[in-house]
Amino acid sequence: MDVVDQLGSVKEGKLSRRTFTKSLLAAGVGVVASPMVPRQAAAAAEDQGTFFTWGGYDIPELFVPYREQHGEDPNFAIFGGAEEALTKMRGGFVVDVSHPCNSGLPRWVKSGLFQRVDTSRLSNWPNVMPELVELNGNDPQDGKVWLAPFDWGQTSITYRTDLFEVEGEESWDMLWDKRYSGRLGSLASGGDAWWCGAIKAGVPMNEIHTDEAFTKIAAVMREQRPLIRTYTDDTTTLEQALSSGEMVAAMTWNSSATLLKSEGVPVKFANVKEGALTWVCGLMIHKDAPNLDLAYDIIDSLLSVESGKFMINDYGYGHSNLKSFDDFDDETLQSLGLSKTPADILAAGHFQVPQSQEWETKMNGLFEEIKSGF
Repeated sequence: MDVVDQLGSVKEGKLSRRTFTKSLLAAGVGVVASPMVPRQAAAAAEDQGTFFTWGGYDIPELFVPYREQHGEDPNFAIFGGAEEALTKMRGGFVVDVSHPCNSGLPRWVKSGLFQRVDTSRLSNWPNVMPELVELNGNDPQDGKVWLAPFDWGQTSITYRTDLFEVEGEESWDMLWDKRYSGRLGSLASGGDAWWCGAIKAGVPMNEIHTDEAFTKIAAVMREQRPLIRTYTDDTTTLEQALSSGEMVAAMTWNSSATLLKSEGVPVKFANVKEGALTWVCGLMIHKDAPNLDLAYDIIDSLLSVESGKFMINDYGYGHSNLKSFDDFDDETLQSLGLSKTPADILAAGHFQVPQSQEWETKMNGLFEEIKSGF
């Protein structure tokens, strides 16, 4: 099957974006995310719900139960960062289900754009890990939550073990290593990069809001800026550059290292000595969701064991359904940086502390200036 045929299969839902990307990696072909995202939201089927999510979650493997019920996948709308998503919805964009992470949860709730999730309507809820439900701002009450936890993991450094010489222990210093100027990459969203900069600067997560913290973080981000070849939230771009050797190290999520390893690329997801950035993401229902019943079917499909197994095996992410871990031994999970007890992983890293809208606006504005060279 040639590239054109494979692209057609992706659009028809017969081949996942991730599988297609793997074939391109094997062939040494570069790709950006935009052509790969199914733009079903632009021509939405009126009889399907819409899922507003990060690129890479718009794939058939996560919606087997939903497809069995409704005959096709839900519609997808894609965002590059959670702040972008919230801003778009504040502007009047209405979807059924959105996919924020724990650091933004209180602000998303405060926006007034969402309704509580009635967990009694979710068949997979009894298997959801309780420790993931007790997030700051989730405020469970009478079987209802604001966010149904779905995936969790780490932000760290994926690096080429054959091209990057580690001096001492693995460290965030690797992304500030002047020996590899122009061959380093980073996620573009401040929701990852700014927080990782805080770890590099030695700023505790509970002090990240202070003026002193802004000064320290901005200093290390400006120091890093000339070394970075690419800032992007298209993880495929980072993966392609690491595969080809154009980059030797990049800030990524677990999934990039998992994919590249599966293709035989000699990479490692660094166990940085200062600790990785750790996060939990989940699912929220818009207060004006036009397809409320389908919204619950979308969430239930994402919380299913089938989806969980895919997330663990193919993306290297943790999943909220405890039963999805049953087919994986401890050694496999450890190699992915995971555990059947997520509290162990989350406690070992730096867990994001939710911040105010004012902080978020200031952080994003300053980080955009730094990325632009100011």
